[in-house]
Amino acid sequence: MEIEDNVEASVKDKEEKRILKSLAEPLLAWYDANARILPWRENAAPYRVWMSEVMLQQTRVEAVKSYFERFMKALPTIQALAEIDDDALLKLWEGLGYYSRARNVKKTAKIVVEQYGGEFPSNYDDLMELPGIGSYTAGAISSIAFANPVPAVDGNVLRVISRVLASKEDITSQSVKKKVEDELRATMPQLKPGAFNQALMEIGATVCVPNGMAKCEICPLNQLCKANILGIVMDLPKKTPKKPRTIEEKTILVIKSGDKVAIRKRCSKGILAGLYEFPNMEGYLSEKEVLYLVKQMSLSAIRILKLEDSKHIFTHKEWHMIGYVVKVEELEQNNSILKDCFFVEPAEIEERYPIPTAFQRYTKYINIILGNDKFKD
Repeated sequence: MEIEDNVEASVKDKEEKRILKSLAEPLLAWYDANARILPWRENAAPYRVWMSEVMLQQTRVEAVKSYFERFMKALPTIQALAEIDDDALLKLWEGLGYYSRARNVKKTAKIVVEQYGGEFPSNYDDLMELPGIGSYTAGAISSIAFANPVPAVDGNVLRVISRVLASKEDITSQSVKKKVEDELRATMPQLKPGAFNQALMEIGATVCVPNGMAKCEICPLNQLCKANILGIVMDLPKKTPKKPRTIEEKTILVIKSGDKVAIRKRCSKGILAGLYEFPNMEGYLSEKEVLYLVKQMSLSAIRILKLEDSKHIFTHKEWHMIGYVVKVEELEQNNSILKDCFFVEPAEIEERYPIPTAFQRYTKYINIILGNDKFKD
């Protein structure tokens, strides 16, 4: 029985390698004809490849385009990124979310400038040593910018490979991801490795899609895809269900004094670290409780207005928010700082202070627009 199992496993392994080696030709031909025109593909310099891949983590391609172009205009070199003020960097990043990415890119920029003379290392292992760069990003930079034959395996690639091989292994498992990386490293083409990786990502993003019906009829891999042949495409990939997000209830205060509004800086650790926010408290406060709290801040409330509820979803938690606008008597110039809050003009917020989109529902009450929405026609 053990011998039979070993023989079956060997046959399966050889078949999978044959299929994976057969991917390059149809993939590259399809990619040449169908690749989307994206700003970071026009010039595949390592700095540009890196920034695009970091921005694309957890963010849609269409949303990233304008961010990327604006970022490259403001910070055209890795030296400029290494030297930028933290608040200015977070303001550029405002609306992209996952702000730890922004802090990590500055850390990495400093290391590249100080240890590599401002030039990215081409070696995959050296790239992996840099802050915020994992196996996928290292593979993307090394293959796309330096033409090294190393895989770049993200969620799109895992889905495509899972379906092509009709694999029922859990793609959320790190061991499964490592196995796919090893398999692709052994079978991917030595020529055009960057285009091969991008083609796999592109197929996953536009054809072998994560939500809705896969477009098997136009997929260049449909004759090789075992899931398509077996009619089980929509049963794959297999994933362990995510744990339910924890829910946190909050009360947001838009405190206005004349033309100014109160904001404060979040602490340097934890979620949304180092960003600015409206004063807020845990739990749902009543109007009476808010007025008492405002009085404790040595402010005199003139009127209070209950605002609509809002919700913001993070990776592992949700904020369920209620809000109030509180109009207070105008302060003397030397009394514009209260505990951890300070009052600023809305124009200053738009220009200088990065506010996370978690508070976007309430920014309209001070007539400011956040992130990418500022640049829409």
